[in-house]
Amino acid sequence: MKFNSRIKGIVLVILGAMLWGISGTVAQYLFQKKGFSPEWLVVIRLLVSGVILLLVVVVMGKQSIWSIWKNKRDNVSLIFFSILGMLGVQYTYFAAIKNGNAATATILQYSSPIIITCYLAIRSKKIPSLQEIIAILLAMLGTFFIITKGNIHSISISKLALFWGIASAFAAAFYTVQPQSLIKKWGSVLVVGWGMLIGGITFSFIHRPWDCTGSLSITSILAIAFVVIFGTLIAFTCFLESLKYIKPTESSILSSAEPLSAALLSVLWLHEKLELMQWIGTVCIIFTIAILAYAKSKKTIVASEEIVHDKKQLFQ
Repeated sequence: MKFNSRIKGIVLVILGAMLWGISGTVAQYLFQKKGFSPEWLVVIRLLVSGVILLLVVVVMGKQSIWSIWKNKRDNVSLIFFSILGMLGVQYTYFAAIKNGNAATATILQYSSPIIITCYLAIRSKKIPSLQEIIAILLAMLGTFFIITKGNIHSISISKLALFWGIASAFAAAFYTVQPQSLIKKWGSVLVVGWGMLIGGITFSFIHRPWDCTGSLSITSILAIAFVVIFGTLIAFTCFLESLKYIKPTESSILSSAEPLSAALLSVLWLHEKLELMQWIGTVCIIFTIAILAYAKSKKTIVASEEIVHDKKQLFQ
């Protein structure tokens, strides 16, 4: 029975990670083939997903969606998370895809655990452990291979793609660390639901949801639905459900299927070209996640498995 439950957990986390990775490639298709803007897809994804998640909370009936607003300190924290964290990471990630491709955008965003490790090491005034230092160096090497293809004299991706990709990693690091107390108190579904809705409403003042510039067709509508439903809601549910059957550490490592699936689908479907050194860089980033997931230090970081676990709770 335990063996069957473990297999179920493994299947769920891999499925969730692959859906996240595939949704990034589908977003690239919408931007580059159908003429949609990252701004419009971000505002639609945030608004629709936020409403659905809050409806889930209502249907479950375990807590009121308004309960989180009773504490002023929580209100301020939630607003910061919604705008700087949730909205920030969604927009920077899609902008990185628009100016580059889903593979490099996803891989660059996956360097966020390294940013978190460095930040917490500085804050705690503790030198990172040997495992963490190796992970940092490995991530830097992987990023170097991805953006230069091993040639120190050239950059293989556009400067805008590099800028938004790194910005996405910093935004992901922020929304991983900042809302931890909120999630422990109110639960990830309620916090993420409000975070997406508030982020979407805020961004609506910059780009109105009804200002759609892309080519609407059955194919593009299905692609949009995939990003919102499968790439957000179902992927999120699969990951949380997997934690009932396997350890967060195992979920962290298996979720490395996300950048790999994004890279493979970009190559097979959209005919992106990733050279040998870029594939090596991808493997370096994946090994970085594995090393951090098994890191044992308790003083330098808040357990690396929790870092990646919380990151995946809050989407790609």
